[in-house]
Amino acid sequence: MAQKYDVKIVLENGTEYYGYSFGAKCERVCEIVFNTSMVGYQEIISDPSYTYQMVVMTYPLIGNYGITDDDYETKTPTIGGLIVREYNDMPSNFRYTKTLSEVLEENGIPGICGVDTRKITRVIRDEGSQRVIICPADTSLSDALEKIRQTPVPHDAVSVVSCKKRWYSRTSNHVFNVVAVDCGIKLNIIRNLNARGCNVTIVPYNTTAEEIDFMKPDGIFLSNGPGDPEDVTPVIETIKKLRGKYPIFGICLGHQLISLAYGAKTYKLKFGHRGGNHPVKNLQNGKIEITSQNHSYAVDAKSVEGTDLEVTHINILDNTVEGVECKRDRIFSVQYHPESAPGPEDSGYLFDKFLNVMKGVENDA
Repeated sequence: MAQKYDVKIVLENGTEYYGYSFGAKCERVCEIVFNTSMVGYQEIISDPSYTYQMVVMTYPLIGNYGITDDDYETKTPTIGGLIVREYNDMPSNFRYTKTLSEVLEENGIPGICGVDTRKITRVIRDEGSQRVIICPADTSLSDALEKIRQTPVPHDAVSVVSCKKRWYSRTSNHVFNVVAVDCGIKLNIIRNLNARGCNVTIVPYNTTAEEIDFMKPDGIFLSNGPGDPEDVTPVIETIKKLRGKYPIFGICLGHQLISLAYGAKTYKLKFGHRGGNHPVKNLQNGKIEITSQNHSYAVDAKSVEGTDLEVTHINILDNTVEGVECKRDRIFSVQYHPESAPGPEDSGYLFDKFLNVMKGVENDA
């Protein structure tokens, strides 16, 4: 006898999808988005940029290699929820220490499996990202939709995931001291900086320019993170005060905040970019990079005109801005993730470029 559905998701458009729960058994309202990555579900559930979002995995089998202690992007996952076609609770991997369901349960994150993820992805693609509720299967449609309507849209995502006190990640024989502004930083970014001889001081998002000045860094890194970039005014103000004084490198949300600080505009994409297969053209050398992405917002290309920034990278699929730079101020950024793990390694040169800028070496790569 087939197991009865015990949970469902209801989209804002009124469609319902019944399935089986794993992870935490709780009700939650989130924005629903999809990710096209074939591997890396651990890195996805532990990426702070997914705060308040429920992720549909387009790859059909999830959970088959479990969760390992060394592969987290943050110590405390804050993803809103996980939607998969088929969940495997019996991993085959000598490195695994817990199942995906166990980690979701420990962190209060609900999951649902057994739903048609291809159909849900097409809905998001055609109608755009929207809000969704995961709830018990016997919840009426009217009650579910009312709960979605009654749940306010959060605007505090960065303050939720940013560290509350500064902390340090040091490496032997370091060459540079970097201050990383934590808007929801992924640990692999810090690992990449450490591997290149940087001692990294990670500071809360609302650390003032004066406090950073006092640390006398060789360079400043602006991290990825969740939510609307226009909500993160403390970092925008910090960039305005420090640009031109230090080399600055931004990734994802950091890229958007740099653009806003220079007077450009951002806007919300219809369904965002998430996955490890986005082609990006580097306008400075003509090369095509296969990139890993995770963002809902983009920088408006026309608004960059008239600022001191130049567009350095574009997305080949939709011509969105993927990188900007102001050479005079020694500041540059990209929308995608050069540190992605697992993922394409085409863009690792950007960390080397940051080092060269700190060294005072001209580098257009």
